[in-house]
Amino acid sequence: MSIPDYQTLMLPLLNLLRDGEEHGIRQCIEKLAAQFGLTSEERSQLLPSGQQPVFDNRVGWARTYLKKAGLLESPRRGTVRITYRGKEVLAQSPGHIDVQFLMQFSEFREFMNASRHRTDERNEKASGDMDPVEEIELAFSNHQEMLVEELKKTIRQVSPAFFEQLVVRLLTKMGYGARSMKAADVIGSSGDEGIDGVIYEDKLGLDVIYIQAKKWDNPVGRPEIQRFVGALHGKRARKGVFFTTSSFSRDAQDYVRHLDPTVVLIDGEELARLMLEHNLGVTVKAVYELKSLDRDFFEEVP
Repeated sequence: MSIPDYQTLMLPLLNLLRDGEEHGIRQCIEKLAAQFGLTSEERSQLLPSGQQPVFDNRVGWARTYLKKAGLLESPRRGTVRITYRGKEVLAQSPGHIDVQFLMQFSEFREFMNASRHRTDERNEKASGDMDPVEEIELAFSNHQEMLVEELKKTIRQVSPAFFEQLVVRLLTKMGYGARSMKAADVIGSSGDEGIDGVIYEDKLGLDVIYIQAKKWDNPVGRPEIQRFVGALHGKRARKGVFFTTSSFSRDAQDYVRHLDPTVVLIDGEELARLMLEHNLGVTVKAVYELKSLDRDFFEEVP
């Protein structure tokens, strides 16, 4: 499974603390990772800076929000404990806890109103646990995650024609396509035989990537992928990329693993992250240089 987001982690984290005892946050992270069955690859996935695991970061944000709502507290540095209010919430057997659920508590509403620029979130997460550089990383990571969610939502709202153009532009931004001629075509729906776009990887168009782009809400299943593969065979193609705004069923993912031609599946989550990585559909608002002391400079040479 994918790494759960911080809101998904809120209720499981609170449940871990239901005994009323003081727990180390590191212990909670490890127990939650086991509970969600995260693989070693998922556990080792790092923030963009490479300084902290993504999962640890999300548990940290879940803790911050629960603490701001008064459901847990930090008796000592690096520890957490459920509060009386937290026990009352668990006694109600909630199906989930998220930001909307926490808005019932006045302290949390005040926190959200006061953190429009997310300064309070950074300060809270850094209360004894994080140094200033890590604070910046956490703030950046949180902003990136919010932007990914916003991209996913926006992509689902565009027209099918725009979506086809979008995925072709993304592939060219990623470096696919010949440099000295027309790199790509958007074919459209008329007589496309299941093909929505093509990327020409060489100047003569001898090597081509065929594209299918589906704006769906439900997971794309194996039958759709099989139809795409049939279209690729009709073109005698060796490479294909299938994009969707939703996700792919397990059966569909298993089907493409040993195919000839090679077919790559890109779901809505990965599409949004690739757009962010390659600056498509986003703009750079500011660039900050994080500097450190150059101690070698101050070494006196005898």
